[in-house]
Amino acid sequence: MFDVGIGEMAVLVVLALVIFGERLPQVAQQAGRTLRQIRQMANSAKADLQEGLGPEFKDFDVADLNPKRFVQKHLFEDDDDHRAAGVNGSVFDDEPDYAAVGTDLEYGERPPFDNEAT
Repeated sequence: MFDVGIGEMAVLVVLALVIFGERLPQVAQQAGRTLRQIRQMANSAKADLQEGLGPEFKDFDVADLNPKRFVQKHLFEDDDDHRAAGVNGSVFDDEPDYAAVGTDLEYGERPPFDNEAT
C-alpha cells in the first residue's frame, strides 16, 4: 500500500528508536489503542447509517460510493439477472427459441432465418 521496502522499514525503525527512545512501547500502545477506537467509531457509524436507511439497503456498502468501485461493480461484474426474465435465456418473451443466446452452429449449418426481422 505504501510501497515501503525492507531498507526503508529499517530506517524508520531506527528513527523511531532515536526519536522516542524508552517511550516507544507506550507510544506504540497508544497508537494501537487510537486505531482500535477509530475502527470502532467507523463500524458504529456504518451500522447507524444502515439502520437509518432501512431494510431496503441492508446490502449497502459505503465502499460502493467510491466512483471507481461503482464502475467496477456495475460494468465489470457478471450480472445475469436480466437473463432470468425470458424463455431459453432470452431477454424478451416473444423471441423464438432459436434466438436464445449460446446456440452454436455446426460446420456447414445455416443460421436460422427470421421473416419478421427483415
